[in-house]
Amino acid sequence: MIAEIQQEASTKMQQAVDFAREDLSTIRTGRAHPAMFNKLLADYYGAPTPLQQLATFTSPDPRSMLIAPFDRSALGAIEKAIRDADLGVNPSNDGNAVRVVMPHLTEERRKEYIKMAKHKAEEARIAVRNLRRHSIDALKKLEKDGEIGEDDLSRAEKALDATTKKFVDSIDELLKNKEAELLEV
Repeated sequence: MIAEIQQEASTKMQQAVDFAREDLSTIRTGRAHPAMFNKLLADYYGAPTPLQQLATFTSPDPRSMLIAPFDRSALGAIEKAIRDADLGVNPSNDGNAVRVVMPHLTEERRKEYIKMAKHKAEEARIAVRNLRRHSIDALKKLEKDGEIGEDDLSRAEKALDATTKKFVDSIDELLKNKEAELLEV
């Protein structure tokens, strides 16, 4: 019973870290990368469709992205989705593909992105701590019902604390890497 609760907590904490990794990858840096467009949806034949399903992404140089749609009729929708996404870029349509050139980040904009990254990392840390709290509540309920002893509860709490620390540290590492990436000129 204790092992199941710990395993479930560990699995959900890993999911929170994975979500944080994905969320932080959407914050743009000075470089162009396809992850920036992960959450964008284009109106394709009346249905909101993820850009990854509509086009291929290539990066001819570090600061530009070439988005070649599988269907040329989607060019306008892709261009509009990128323009409306508030990424700080201005896409240009050449009839065959959409080209996105990343402008240099100003110091003020870098600080703003760092602040956004810290906020997303803190949300992930809160999610991990909430999972810890729910698991400890479940363990205390088991103890109250007499299914486990006080010593078992104490050991399980210590194990959960160690697991929580491991996942919070990995979120901190993700944040540190993102900050370094943002500060790189």
